[in-house]
Amino acid sequence: MNYEDTPFEIHVHGDVKIRPDVGFKTLQEALQPLWKYAGAASLADGAESLYEDEPGISFEVPNHTLHMCWTVRGGEDFRAQLDDLCMNLNEVSAEGAPIEVTFYDASFYEDDDDDEDEADEEREARDDFVLLFVGPTPAAIMQAQRNLLVEDLVALMARHFEEGELGGVVAEVDRLFEGRYSALAHSLDLGRPPQRGGGGGSRYTPRRLH
Repeated sequence: MNYEDTPFEIHVHGDVKIRPDVGFKTLQEALQPLWKYAGAASLADGAESLYEDEPGISFEVPNHTLHMCWTVRGGEDFRAQLDDLCMNLNEVSAEGAPIEVTFYDASFYEDDDDDEDEADEEREARDDFVLLFVGPTPAAIMQAQRNLLVEDLVALMARHFEEGELGGVVAEVDRLFEGRYSALAHSLDLGRPPQRGGGGGSRYTPRRLH
């Protein structure tokens, strides 16, 4: 068996605030990299997840929020859809938001053949995880990154410290992001840096699970 050609179960997860002026047709076009990859003819046809207990792709009209908890069967070529998806969502989003994409090596978990050879038994799952960010501006994306990082740090350090003791940690994160944004704003003249506060947390580069 050629494991390089083995498909994954790919899970896309995230909530994105959408601009109030964005209609269904525009949102459908923005999400085309997902539903078209699934072989559907429209968002309505492709919004259903591989698993019935997952809500799939839905849009909450009152709050203008796109919800994604959607799994599709695919391969490494799905990664090529992610750039287009992020660019499209940047155009319709109202705030910065993280999107998690997890690749599960389906063949590894499904292969229960007792007659596997030694090479198969020693093979490791090719699971992978990618964390992406979308937003209407670089400032909004950076704010979402900052928020997620703070959330992660506070959750980790809360095992050892009271929340009130972590103000210095949060202030240092803000300082680092303000420095990064200042450099970006200086080169691109983007305007005001992201404001402090707002909760959240982040890893803002992809990380592998294996």
